[in-house]
Amino acid sequence: MMQVNPRSTPSEIKRFIERAKRAYDERLAAKLEPEHTGEIVAIEPESGDYFLGTNEIEAADNARTAGHEGPFYFLRVGSRYTHRLMTPRT
Repeated sequence: MMQVNPRSTPSEIKRFIERAKRAYDERLAAKLEPEHTGEIVAIEPESGDYFLGTNEIEAADNARTAGHEGPFYFLRVGSRYTHRLMTPRT
């Protein structure tokens, strides 16, 4: 089982992210959209389990309450991003 941690290489982190995004695209999007659009989903790519919350902390707390320690990848349901920074229009 691959664990991502502060000593993980960039390629290990990239594989972790790719697996989480693939799990979302292939299994979770159809299950979660549109009922949970806008909520945060914490995805545990190794197990395939996921946990919802109104923010990352709540989703992670829900996962830990269920006995999962992560690591988790967070996405906003219905979006490719969890947060998106934009520059103000002038």
